[in-house]
Amino acid sequence: MLEGIGKQPKFKGIIDKAKAFTIFVYAHHNTLAMMRKYTKRRDIVMPGVTRFATAFLTLQSLMEKKQELRAMFSSEAWDKSKWAKSPKGKTAFATVMSTAFWNDVTLCLKVFGPLVMVLRLVDGDRKPSMGFVYGELKNAKEDIKGAYKQVETNYRPILDIIDGKAKGRLDSALHLTGYFLNPFYFYKDHTIQDDPIIMDGVFTCVEAFFPDDVNVQDEVINRELLKYKNKEGGFGRPLATMGCATNNDTYDPVGWWSNYGNHTPHLKKMAHRILSLTSSSSGCERNWSTFEGIQTKKRNRLDATRLNNLVYVQFNAKLINNKRKGKDILRASEATYAQGWIVEGGAVDEEDPVSGLTWELIGEATGADEALQPRRTTRNVGVRELHEEDFLSDDDPEEEVDEDFEFESDGDQVMEGYGEEEDE
Repeated sequence: MLEGIGKQPKFKGIIDKAKAFTIFVYAHHNTLAMMRKYTKRRDIVMPGVTRFATAFLTLQSLMEKKQELRAMFSSEAWDKSKWAKSPKGKTAFATVMSTAFWNDVTLCLKVFGPLVMVLRLVDGDRKPSMGFVYGELKNAKEDIKGAYKQVETNYRPILDIIDGKAKGRLDSALHLTGYFLNPFYFYKDHTIQDDPIIMDGVFTCVEAFFPDDVNVQDEVINRELLKYKNKEGGFGRPLATMGCATNNDTYDPVGWWSNYGNHTPHLKKMAHRILSLTSSSSGCERNWSTFEGIQTKKRNRLDATRLNNLVYVQFNAKLINNKRKGKDILRASEATYAQGWIVEGGAVDEEDPVSGLTWELIGEATGADEALQPRRTTRNVGVRELHEEDFLSDDDPEEEVDEDFEFESDGDQVMEGYGEEEDE
């Protein structure tokens, strides 16, 4: 298995430190009640559907509550608490007061955030996403370069992981053609037409779209495509440029082609088909529990095709229900998904916390023609539920703690920017 982003020492170290801090807070009634008092009953741990999701959501939650947590550990109540004098309490205090810790959290979010935005785009239901995946992935890589202040020796290992995971998944002819035919990208960067890899993908799609008609292929490639490149006819109107200037909720590349692609009927038809393709994030990690439900002892003779079809139907039914409820694809409601951040020894996935989830979800569901391959997981093996005995008893007077406290959402969107690093 290729080393993932999350296994790099820089990221693994900060995730482990943040995890140790949250375990300390959640392990004692007094510290938990004190935290909820200062955060106005908002939890710092955000359960996610996988390790990566929990790591990202919790780091983002910690950053959002940075000032409240610092105020808590600077308070008189903390100074009077017996935990302030304990070794783990001193470590937690040092963590939350450390400028270096928050700088590292900021860096993690600046690297993970752009990839999460691509993931949410893939699974979004506001508009078809095929024409945006390749372009937004390129933008994500530029954002990551910016997070490292364009120092190649620092960002190159991250981009190598991204390129390795995307190869064969997000660079298909469909992705490349969707990127080229999306005027939001092409009208901003005409050098796209000079990229031989992209144009080879476009030619491949034209040949596949009109397989038995060389004359139509000739018309599309040698005449209609040139009109689009040179902005001839309707493509050259000022309104055409204005119509694709902003990628907001109202922007529709299919509608744009309906308005301005009438002089290129074959290319317009092809653009409509490709830019109307949707995608989802039904990666293997979240399909595995569905495999376990279907592949029972009574059904262990199912052939692979029928098994995959059953998983496809059941999992996509869950996706539809989640979208109807407006549920964030990264979020989970059960505390068992976040046990590694709440109690020591909590069950976690074996899969790498970042590279595994992100690229399996983004890659497999956006045009990859790979069969679903179930991966082993420890999620359902020996899962520890959170009970009263998981929390250590305090001798100090306790504030009342809600027994059935549910994790609250702090917003499903990725935070726009995480600020600049602080000075030491």
